[in-house]
Amino acid sequence: MANPRLVIIHRRTELQDLLDRHATRGQAEFFLRTRGRSIQDVQERHDRLTLALATVRAAVPADWRHAEVERADLSRFLFSPQDIMAVVGQDGLVANVAKYLDGQPAIGIDPEQGTNPGVLVRHTPQAAVRLLQEAALAGAGGLRCQALTTVTARLDDGQELSGLNEIFIGHAAHQSARYQLTTPDGRTERQSSSGLIVSTGTGATGWCASIALERGGRVLPAPTDPRLTWFVREAWPSPITGVSLTEGSLETGEAVRITVASDQLVAFGDGMEDDRLTASWGQEITVGLGRRPLRLVV
Repeated sequence: MANPRLVIIHRRTELQDLLDRHATRGQAEFFLRTRGRSIQDVQERHDRLTLALATVRAAVPADWRHAEVERADLSRFLFSPQDIMAVVGQDGLVANVAKYLDGQPAIGIDPEQGTNPGVLVRHTPQAAVRLLQEAALAGAGGLRCQALTTVTARLDDGQELSGLNEIFIGHAAHQSARYQLTTPDGRTERQSSSGLIVSTGTGATGWCASIALERGGRVLPAPTDPRLTWFVREAWPSPITGVSLTEGSLETGEAVRITVASDQLVAFGDGMEDDRLTASWGQEITVGLGRRPLRLVV
């Protein structure tokens, strides 16, 4: 059996993006100053991430392999079953990684040293080092993990896409989406709306929470609950479209089905619009509980 591989995942910092756009530090500093900001704050966040990455790199056990990948390259990276993820960044980065994993454990690492801990990035770089040291002695199977529910959308041609927070289905340009919705109990309705959101318990604190609040506070699932919540956004009543089926829950084995009634609709997870499924007129999108929960190291 191959030795584990630690995959260190991060995203480019704001400072790196500014330098790419403005070519020099002086130009970047001028740009920020004209908008009432200081480059010092940007530099400090860059330095904290750089230090966190250096700390994790130095902790890779001697007999382990390791690789690094930026967020923009996740869809092109080849993960293996022996991988352990070290996700250095914010909660959203952990969600971005989750859709590509199939049981590999993920360590969420907060580069801010615990000053602003997230829900998914639960460890400081130093705590992550201790976890890696323990894994080197006891084996990767010794990492204690929490299984977080995921959501999966499947096209009738076999393509599928997963998300940790939510999956959005709607028009690519966020115009009115036209489709027929079918609930798990067989009820159907033709709708025109701003799209459909199907959320896990992890995503219930974000986009889904704002919709639930407007709807009167539907009880949302916890991150480990095998249950999803779905909402239709801004359904439009007309002689041929209805607004009676606009929210519900999905238990294990249940799904909501969307039959496309416009040129095309897209489905993407956790805000990553570039990594999406595209369904044309007449195709069906089925959304339900994911088969691959995220194993988040606790």
